[in-house]
Amino acid sequence: MPLNRRKFLKRSAVTGAGVALTGAVAAPGAQAAVAEGHGKHSGGHSGKHKKTYALTVLGTTDLHGHVFNWDYFKDAEYSDTAGNAQGLARISTLVKQIRKERGRENTLLLDAGDTIQGTPLTYYYAKVDPITAKGGPVHPMAQAMNAIGYDAVALGNHEFNYGIETLRKFESQCDFPLLGANAVDAKTLKPAFQPYFMKKFHVKGAPPVKVAVLGLTNPGIAIWDKAYVQGKLAFEGIEEQAAKWVPKLRSMGADIVVVSAHTGASGTSSWGDQLPYVENAAANVARQVPGIDAILVGHAHVEIEQQLVTNEKTGKTVVLSEPLCYAERLALFDFELAYDKGRWQVESVKASLRNTNTVADDPKITKLLKDEHATVVKYVNQVVGTATETLTTVEARYKDAPIIDLITKVQEDVVKAALVGTEYASLPVIAQASPFSRTSQIPAGEVTIRDLSGLYVYDNTLVAKVLTGAQVRAYLEYSAEYYVQTAAGAEVDVEKLTNANDRPDYNYDYVSGLQYEIDIAQAAGSRIKNLSYNGAALDDAQQFVLAVNNYRANGGGAFPHVASATEVWSESTEIRTRIAEWVTAKGTLDPADFASVDWKLTRDGTPVF
Repeated sequence: MPLNRRKFLKRSAVTGAGVALTGAVAAPGAQAAVAEGHGKHSGGHSGKHKKTYALTVLGTTDLHGHVFNWDYFKDAEYSDTAGNAQGLARISTLVKQIRKERGRENTLLLDAGDTIQGTPLTYYYAKVDPITAKGGPVHPMAQAMNAIGYDAVALGNHEFNYGIETLRKFESQCDFPLLGANAVDAKTLKPAFQPYFMKKFHVKGAPPVKVAVLGLTNPGIAIWDKAYVQGKLAFEGIEEQAAKWVPKLRSMGADIVVVSAHTGASGTSSWGDQLPYVENAAANVARQVPGIDAILVGHAHVEIEQQLVTNEKTGKTVVLSEPLCYAERLALFDFELAYDKGRWQVESVKASLRNTNTVADDPKITKLLKDEHATVVKYVNQVVGTATETLTTVEARYKDAPIIDLITKVQEDVVKAALVGTEYASLPVIAQASPFSRTSQIPAGEVTIRDLSGLYVYDNTLVAKVLTGAQVRAYLEYSAEYYVQTAAGAEVDVEKLTNANDRPDYNYDYVSGLQYEIDIAQAAGSRIKNLSYNGAALDDAQQFVLAVNNYRANGGGAFPHVASATEVWSESTEIRTRIAEWVTAKGTLDPADFASVDWKLTRDGTPVF
C-alpha cells in the first residue's frame, strides 16, 4: 500500500541543516526537520513566575526484526528462563499506556538502531520477497513502526547488511527519519542521512520547548559491511561528530538535546575493529561533549536502566539508558523543565525501563502484520532437503561433530568459489567454526529452513583471510586453551572439561582441512600435536586462506594473527543463509558429503574418547 513518507514532519530550512548530497547514496530530502507538537499540557507552577513542563522521551533499540513474541527457529512462542517477552506488538501496548498517562503531546518516541536484520521475517523481506522489487512489499518493520508512531530512528550497523539499496527503500517507506550524522558521503564527506531531528512542544503561556535528537551510528560499519559501503559511505568517530553537531543544535535554540546512538556504553571495542574510533562510545560522548542531556544507548545488547555520567567540562550530569534488545524493554527518560529568566532549563532527567512481559500484544499490530508473519512461518517450515541421519551438537565441544563440519564445508565451498580467477585461487582453503549451541539438532528425515537456521544462531558473515602455517598453529593453540588441563590418569568429566578460564563455547574453534590432536594433559600453549596438511607435517611457511566469520576476523575472542591478516574477500550474506542454500542445492544432507574427523582430544598421545 502507498505510504505518505514522513507525513507528520513540517520541513524547515534551519540554518546549518542543509546538506548537499551527491551520488547514489544521497538521502532523499536529507535535511533536518522541525515537527510541531501541539499539546494541551501547559505545565504547573513552582513559584510565582516559574512555568514548568514535563516531557517523556521513550526509546527502544536493537529490535532486529522482532515484531511478535515468536521464535521462528522453534516455530513457537518465544520464551526464556528469565521470563522475557519480545516484539514491537508488546512495545506498542506499553507506548499506548504511557501516552495515555502522560499525554501523547508530551512524549517523543525514538530508537537507536539495528532494525531491519536479525530474524527470518527481516531476511524474507530483504531477500525472498524483497522490498526493493518493482511493486514490492512495504517492510514489516516500517509498517509496525509507522503504526506505533516513532518520531526518529538512528541507523544501526545491521541496517547496512543487505546493501544500500535495501536500506534506502526501507527509509522511503518510513514515516520518520533515519538519523546518522556520522554516516557521510565518501566523496563529499557531507551527511548521507539526516543528521538530526527537531520537534517543538507547545506550552500554554510560554515559548515552546524545542527538543533536538542527534542520531549517530557505529563507525565499525566501514569494516563489517565493507563490501557494500566502500567508496560510497564513510563513517566518522562518534565522539568527534557529537562534538561537531551538539553545539550547532544548541545554537539553533534546542532546549533539550537527546542523542540516539548505536553504540554501547562500555568504552571498549569488543569486536576488534581496525578503525581509530571507539566502538562503544556513549559514556565517552557524555563525558567529553558538553550540552547533552540524555543518550539512548544501543548496539551492545545489554540492559542499562540508568547510568549517570558527569560531563568533564561542565560538571553536569548526563543520563544514559539502554533498553534490552529485541523489544524486550522500553526506556523512559522523564524530563522536568522550568521556564526561568527567559528560557527553558532542564531541572532533572530520570531514566527507567518498562518490561514487555507485563503486557499483551497490541491487536492493532497483530492485525496489521498477521499475513506477513504467517508467510514467514510457512517459509521457515519449508522443506529444503532430507537428512540421512540425525545431526546434533550435544558432543561438539569435545568431539569432532559432523554438524560442525557442515558449517566448515559450506564456508570452504563459498570462499573457493569466490576466489576463482584471483591470485589467491591456488591457495588451500581451510575454515573455522564454533559449537555455538549445545542443543542444536537437525533431525533425520525432512530438513526445514528453520532447522538449518537454528544451527547457526548468530548473524555472522563470511571473510577470507590469508594466514601462514605458523600462524594457523598459534591460532589452534589459542583455541585449545578452551580445555581444562587434565592429567593422563585423571577421570574425564565432560561437564568440567571445557570452558577453562570461563571461555565461552563460541570462542572455541574447529579448523577444517587440517589434521591435529589436542593433548589436554599438556599446559596451555603446548597442546597441538601431529599437525598435518595433506598427510605431511604442516609447513610453517605454507600459506592458507582461512574462511572465517566476521566476528573472529575482526578480533572477536582475541585469536592471534587473524585480525591483522590480509583480507582477500568478504560478503554480507549471513553464514546461516549460505548453509540453507548449500543444503537446498544438494537436496540430501549426507555426512559422507561433508564430515571428516580432523581433530581429536588426547592425553600423552592416547585418545580421550
